[in-house]
Amino acid sequence: MFNAEKIKNECVQWIRDFFEKSGKGCNAVVGISGGKDSSVVAALCVEALGRDRVIGVLMPNGEQADIDMAKLLVNTLGIKHYVINIKDAVDGLVSAIPFELSEQSKTNLPPRIRMSTLYAVSQSHNGRVANTCNLSEDWVGYSTRYGDSVGDFSPCSFLTVDEVKQIGRLLGLPSELVDKVPIDGLCGRTDEDNLGFTYAELDRYIRTGEIDNLEHKEKIDRMHRMNLFKLEFMPCFKPEI
Repeated sequence: MFNAEKIKNECVQWIRDFFEKSGKGCNAVVGISGGKDSSVVAALCVEALGRDRVIGVLMPNGEQADIDMAKLLVNTLGIKHYVINIKDAVDGLVSAIPFELSEQSKTNLPPRIRMSTLYAVSQSHNGRVANTCNLSEDWVGYSTRYGDSVGDFSPCSFLTVDEVKQIGRLLGLPSELVDKVPIDGLCGRTDEDNLGFTYAELDRYIRTGEIDNLEHKEKIDRMHRMNLFKLEFMPCFKPEI
């Protein structure tokens, strides 16, 4: 049985320990999307470090339909935040590239620019960038390599979607943030529409190995195998010298 309070307290202490060892006196810089993951990570950082050491960065690409959710989060936590619209950067880079980008490249470009933006904020504010991925998404590669998949520390990479939600409720976050239907922030579809199975189904399979739909099992296993490279350090040639 998942003990949300125990794991939450241990995670808060882990964040404190990380900053003590790897960023004493530094600030946590969190990209705020308005979804449960960035909300929970930001709230954990506030509990660990205090609101004065947490900076939220909202990065819409033009108009963001759910930007109010991101604003709700930073206002609820009372943290300093910046709104940095990345549309001009995305459009400028697309127009500067001398060939037609593939659709996948166009989809993944904004999260990679967002990560560059987070590091620009971080380096200018004595910061460390928080990764906001969870185990369920990482399991099937549902992240952009060198985009939302990276950071300096990651509080929730080994927590499933359901576990993240439980911690969010324990932290007292508004239900509209914790239980909001997750969308990919790229093409406007829900995560579960894109994946073809539910997070509840995936979480159960990850934690217990049990799954009822064998077609979904095969798809999850295939996605997991194909995307393991995203979680590994890049292959490096090591000469014998």
